[in-house]
Formats: sequence, C-alpha cells, structure tokens
Amino acid sequence: MPLLKYEQIAESLRTRIADGEFGPGDLLPSGRDLSEQWGVSRATVVKAMDVLRNDGLVIARQGTGFAVAETPVARPAGQRRAGSSRVSGGAPYRRLGAPDRSVPPQQVVDALGLKPGEEALRRVRLLLLDDGSPHTLVSAWFPASIADACPRLTHKGAITEGTTHYVRRETGLFPVEGTDITTVRQATAEEAHQLNVDSSAAVAVVLHVACDRDHRALVCEEGVTPSHLYERVDTYPMV
Repeated sequence: MPLLKYEQIAESLRTRIADGEFGPGDLLPSGRDLSEQWGVSRATVVKAMDVLRNDGLVIARQGTGFAVAETPVARPAGQRRAGSSRVSGGAPYRRLGAPDRSVPPQQVVDALGLKPGEEALRRVRLLLLDDGSPHTLVSAWFPASIADACPRLTHKGAITEGTTHYVRRETGLFPVEGTDITTVRQATAEEAHQLNVDSSAAVAVVLHVACDRDHRALVCEEGVTPSHLYERVDTYPMV
C-alpha cells in the first residue's frame, strides 16, 4: 500500500535525521519550504510533523518551527498497540553497555524461535523517572537475521528514528502483531543493582514479542520494573 503524501514527507525527514543531515537541536526546513518542495498544503506538512512529534523525534519551537529532539525517549516493553506513539508512555533513558551477542534466557529463546545455543543481539536500556532514578530495565533481543541486516543495531548510541523504523527501512519487515506476557518474580542481583532495589525485591516482568505478517519474531523485549513502580490500567467498554 503506497504511503500517503504526509507519510512520505515524514519518512523523508526521518531518513535525513537518521543519516545525520539534521542533528539534535537542529531546525528542520520550514513549513513553507516543505510545502513548496512537495507541492502540498501547509496542513499536510503539519500532519507530517505530528507523526514525527508523536515518535518523539522532533519538538515544536515557538516562533521558529520544528527541531530535532535533543533528548530521545523510549517506551517500556509492551503496550505497542497500533496507533500508539513513542511519547505516550515514553521516558528519558540511558543506554547500558554496548550491544552484544549471546545466548538469551530460555523465555527469549522460545519467543524468538531460536535453536538451542543460538545467539541473538542484545541491546539494554534503563528508563528513568523525572528525577533521574531508575524505572524499568529493558533488554531487547534481535535474531541474527535481523541484526546482520541492520548494522546500526550493533552500535552503542541511540537510534534516533527508533529501532522499528530503522529495521523496516533496512529490511522492509515490520511488526503487525504483538504479544505481551506479564509475570512477577524476584529481581536478579544484576537487576537489583541497576534498578537500585533490594535483592529480595519483587519485580514485574513484561515479555513483549513483535512479529511480522508471516509470524516471524522480529524482536523480543524483556522489561523489568520494581513492583512498587509498576501499574497497568485498562479501560474498556462493558456493553
């Protein structure tokens, strides 16, 4: 299905940002310039900017236009329903260590459909509260087929456009179905250290798996949140 015009504009700007043409804090082309370049109305350009703003990629600057966000945001594992945005539930984060390849824990092996002993690429981030204290430890695991096709996943720095958009740009693959499994257990020693809680603390663990239209797992994320910080609210019709 071809992209609508505003989606084309958003994807073009996303690619230019990802390629480094515009860095954090840089102003993007004006609405007038983009309107003339693409032959569209200003309303169409605004709609494109709304897409990027909902992804936490750009911010509005009063009187000057839109600029690339200086502080990227990320979401906890799970709750990636269609139409949801990165800024909805997103939070500042810190990348921990460098991406590495290792054999995942069994629950991730099962979720990704890996063979025994097969390695996957792991990227770890720590989501933060407003005061800078830890909130959620997220380990994202990518099967080798995705990691090999997307070399920037092995880089330590943040992927400004978001891994989902980056993987789609490199491979053409994108998630159409997500599964979230939430369990409760005791924190491991490493989790307790990173989350600044007692080693006996209870944590809520969300295992999120994103699959493409052929039911292939593209990524598995395990989000670990101290029990006193975890809350899930569902509102739904009862008629």
